Amino acid sequence: MASEQGGQARAGRDEHPSRPVDYAVINVSYVGALAGIGGVLHRQGAEVNLAPREVVLLVLATFSLADVFAHERIATWIRSPFVVETADHRPGRARGRGLRYTVGELMSCSRCVGSWSALGLVGLRVISPSAAGPVTTALAAGGANDFLQAVFRILKDRANQIEAPA
Repeated sequence: MASEQGGQARAGRDEHPSRPVDYAVINVSYVGALAGIGGVLHRQGAEVNLAPREVVLLVLATFSLADVFAHERIATWIRSPFVVETADHRPGRARGRGLRYTVGELMSCSRCVGSWSALGLVGLRVISPSAAGPVTTALAAGGANDFLQAVFRILKDRANQIEAPA
């Protein structure tokens, strides 16, 4: 009986398209990139002092970049090796097995992509502050636009509901 239960547990694990080591590769890559950014800062003897305005821009830029990579049609070509798209070109389920599947899970999760986007934007700021400013500002403007469009749509829908005959 115990071997049967052990076999069922193994079969359940074997059916999942990813293994713990696949997630470890993703985690080690992220931590390695963080350490790389820290190493560059250390070698430069630099400190990153972000003004509140810069933090707001980074937040909006991260939102915008993550939304594009995780949800928008324009990024289908990046997701397609890892994610099966739906008929309307939205991310569906992760594709393949192992690391490919794990990357697909990451790429269809806007929070996950957001962490990587933030890392990339901060890395750009460390490596090339002069390039990071315009890139972050453009992405932040796009993120603010998305937010304002959503608010406008909600307000417009509510106004239309109020004006609609009962």
